[in-house]
Amino acid sequence: MSNFIKHQNWRYATKKFDATKKISNEDLEILKEAIRLSSSSYGLQPYKVLIVENPELRAKIQPAAWGQTQIVDASHLFIFANMTNLGEKDIDTYVKNIAETRGIPVENIAGYGDFMKSKIASLPEDVKNTWTAKQTYLALGNLLNAAAELQIDATPMEGFEPEKINEILGLKELGLNASLIATVGYRHEEDATQHNIKVRKSKQELFINL
Repeated sequence: MSNFIKHQNWRYATKKFDATKKISNEDLEILKEAIRLSSSSYGLQPYKVLIVENPELRAKIQPAAWGQTQIVDASHLFIFANMTNLGEKDIDTYVKNIAETRGIPVENIAGYGDFMKSKIASLPEDVKNTWTAKQTYLALGNLLNAAAELQIDATPMEGFEPEKINEILGLKELGLNASLIATVGYRHEEDATQHNIKVRKSKQELFINL
């Protein structure tokens, strides 16, 4: 069995974190890089990731996350916020980044930029916002996998009220919306959930070979 699969069996959605244990700066940078390198449609990364350490701010967020203790006990709180006003300017910025990173003239990839604009910029606002929110799940997946490789616990959460989180953090003014939350740290020895056998569909039930 590969180490990756072993680590996937090791990880679980931690219910109780040890508030005395903190992630090292070195490991935090690895987690951030894993998120940064995540795949996204067109490579646009239409989101921001807020990393909240401030105890007072996390205490304000907790009631908006159904009072879950992980919000305040985990070492770090990651909030994935999708862009709600993605437009042609953002696509132009991305195209410029491609050109500068790869050392090619912007004019050489202008057609790619126009293609993205034709597919994205014209979408109805609600459809576009749903699309950008979906991209955050790809980034979350990279965070969960990287954390497991480092033997760091992580709990993905949809159990929160986005509008309240947006208000607390002023996200609406930034053109952002709280899409996903992940609490990251180290499991408490009293968390009985860690001893549960992982339950998943069998390969025969999950996969269809054609």
